[in-house]
Amino acid sequence: MSQAQLSSQGALSQGYLSQLENDEVQNPSAAVIFRLAQALNVDPRVLMDAAGYDSGANGSGSEFAVTVDPELLRFLARFPRQQQIYLLGLLKTLDQQQAAPAESPAHGVAAKS
Repeated sequence: MSQAQLSSQGALSQGYLSQLENDEVQNPSAAVIFRLAQALNVDPRVLMDAAGYDSGANGSGSEFAVTVDPELLRFLARFPRQQQIYLLGLLKTLDQQQAAPAESPAHGVAAKS
């Protein structure tokens, strides 16, 4: 597969792929790794290992210290970086709202559980 084909199928720029090939990228994100794995039709764990992600405690490489559902990562990897950042902001807001006390000062009423 050519770099241009991989760029297209993995939704990554050719320049970024070139940097990956030349070891100019120190820590590719899990989302990038999953996009590449999908485009190359390989098990993402192989690429995670090659990228230096920590393997599980058993050292077999079959489990990685990534606690995010791989299906969620594959889903998010389809979005452009700006949309990923926006979604992360939404998730952080949701997390803050769930961590807030049961009574919201803005509304003055207790939240129902």
